[in-house]
Amino acid sequence: MNDPRVADALALWGLEGCLVTLVAARENQVFRVEALSGPLALRLHRPGYRSRAELASELAWMAALEGRGVKVPRPVPANDGSLCVAVAGTFVDVLTYLEGTPLIKDGQVAQDADSSETAFRLGGTLARLHDISDEWNAPAGFVRPAWDVEGLLGDNPLWGRFWENPALTRHQAELLTGARRAAQRALSRLGPDLDYGLIHADAVPENVLVGDGAVYLVDFDDGGFGFRLFDLATTVNRLQRHAPDGAASRRFLDGYLKARPIDLRPLPLFRLLRSLTYVGWVIARIDEPGAAARCTRFIDEAISQAKTYLEYAKD
Repeated sequence: MNDPRVADALALWGLEGCLVTLVAARENQVFRVEALSGPLALRLHRPGYRSRAELASELAWMAALEGRGVKVPRPVPANDGSLCVAVAGTFVDVLTYLEGTPLIKDGQVAQDADSSETAFRLGGTLARLHDISDEWNAPAGFVRPAWDVEGLLGDNPLWGRFWENPALTRHQAELLTGARRAAQRALSRLGPDLDYGLIHADAVPENVLVGDGAVYLVDFDDGGFGFRLFDLATTVNRLQRHAPDGAASRRFLDGYLKARPIDLRPLPLFRLLRSLTYVGWVIARIDEPGAAARCTRFIDEAISQAKTYLEYAKD
């Protein structure tokens, strides 16, 4: 591995000489490390995206979830006990490597996965994650992003000012701006009664691993405080893309409801909110390979969700 940061990080964890393979290079770079004790995941975090305090909080939360039986990667401390270390200006951490196949990769459902059963188990896993997070006493200094009203619909949302995406036509921008106002009114009215707490915020099929009859959740990069229905909407929207008949998303919701009660009536609002975030997210990445096609898809999905929600809101 030619990146000197990787070699320096390996030394901090006592992993010198281990075989290292790059397995993902999206928001973060993730390497598989063949350690004597078993495979590990070495993560080089995107500079400037998360602070040390945010990353330490993410790792503490993941450790709490894993310790209570949720199948997520477990943080592995460095030789000095640190969970997160700065190497040449890049924050680095190490996790246990979960063997499994993404539920969906490159648009294809894993061949050995029962998508209906996996969707049901995923719903139960998210319910368990929410329950444990509510029971857990976060350490002092715990800080994670907030997918609250401001984070979703404020003047500077977490993932960008979606209504200003340059690819929007004037009509599309007006529609999304109207949907934003309607959503702000609805959230102001519903907010006090909604289930709010720590959420994964990105439980899409690409972040769900299946293997040996188990369901694993990875990539807590955007996990933080938010509405539990936003967590559900994230998964439902993506499942609907791959299974338009709604069978997989219904099984997912059944799995959640079997483990944890929640009022699903406002779900259309959160399906809209989730779709809007992607229209903002892609703005800063518009020059990346494939971004133009993704941008078009995100806009089409958001426009569809906006029309559906505005009709729903009339009733």
